Amino acid sequence: MQTPARQLSALQVLACGAAIVTLSMGIRHGFGLWLQPVTQAQGWNRETFAFALAIQNLAWGFFGIFAGMVADRFGAFRVLTLGALLYAAGLAGMALAPNALVFGLTAGVLIGAAQAGTTYAVVYGIIGRQIDPARRSWAMGVAAAAGSFGQFLMVPVEGFLISGFGWQQALLALSLFVLLIVPLAFGLREPGFAGGAAPRREQTILQALGEAFKYPSFQMLMAGYFVCGFQLAFIGVHMPSYLKDRGLSPQVASYALALIGLFNVFGTYIAGSLGQKLAKRKLLAAIYLSRAIAIALFLWAPLTPMSVYVFASVMGALWLSTVPLTSATVAQIFGIAHLSMLGGFVFLSHQVGSFMGVWLGGLLYDRTGSYNIVWYIAIALGVFAALVNLPVREAPIARGAAPQGA
Repeated sequence: MQTPARQLSALQVLACGAAIVTLSMGIRHGFGLWLQPVTQAQGWNRETFAFALAIQNLAWGFFGIFAGMVADRFGAFRVLTLGALLYAAGLAGMALAPNALVFGLTAGVLIGAAQAGTTYAVVYGIIGRQIDPARRSWAMGVAAAAGSFGQFLMVPVEGFLISGFGWQQALLALSLFVLLIVPLAFGLREPGFAGGAAPRREQTILQALGEAFKYPSFQMLMAGYFVCGFQLAFIGVHMPSYLKDRGLSPQVASYALALIGLFNVFGTYIAGSLGQKLAKRKLLAAIYLSRAIAIALFLWAPLTPMSVYVFASVMGALWLSTVPLTSATVAQIFGIAHLSMLGGFVFLSHQVGSFMGVWLGGLLYDRTGSYNIVWYIAIALGVFAALVNLPVREAPIARGAAPQGA
């Protein structure tokens, strides 16, 4: 006879979840380093590469909804395992793609689906179910900080692999490395999902979706997350080429991306910790406004390696700090029963923004020979996101009552 299963320990959840996010996000953050090697070797323009990564972001958001549904129903273990296998196949496909179509399918669709199953929506669902609410925002900050550490750790490694072995061999090496997610996923097998049986819920999927999409605060969080995706995807993919175009060495871009990852470790951890004590909506508004100011000052100041490093450090502190705050707010408003799925929908908005940021960066560069227009759009969107997050209501929703205005 089976006794009721106990919860996973907080240490086990955070250690395995953080390691998975470190691998998944760390590899992803270095994709901008491949833009010039791939396009030059294949004879493609920048829009071709940028469009593939834009598709990746869109696929990540789209498949994230279904990954969240499956994780909420059957537990995260199966989703994480499948995501790792897809990630390995996608990286190998990027290296061996004979044309732009195959490159788009592998770098775009396959890796996008893989990231949906190996990053925040799924890992945060486990944290929401397994970590006490009093420490939930802090725990999500720890997981986000792990993704940032992955960027700091993996970007220089990826730069070394490219320079030492060539861009194709570097991708093949990473395709093997990412399979480490599979053994880590065993540490996140949630006891409550034994035998594929999900815990009982007071709402169906359709009821949870109807409630969320009618609630103005959910819509506002999605709008803010769109801006987050736009800014981060544009900077992460196109900044290395922007700096090289302006005469700076590739090493400056590698160090800048690594600094973003390093300072993001502190920024996300601090944001998650502050989210336990201060209004998350105000913290989110401050982060988005600070990003807009940082970008404006970066464009205004003379471009030197030092100005790049300062900008990267400031943006790093703000980079993923929206993630634990947004996810914890969703959990606080709607509860944890459908957290992975609702987080997936919010993240879809983020990834639509990512699609636009990556694609417009390549498109407008090819049309105008400059990234200036997209930088200005990123500034304006930062101000918009700051304003739209301020009216968010963080209190748990009153079920059975009509949705309240924000």
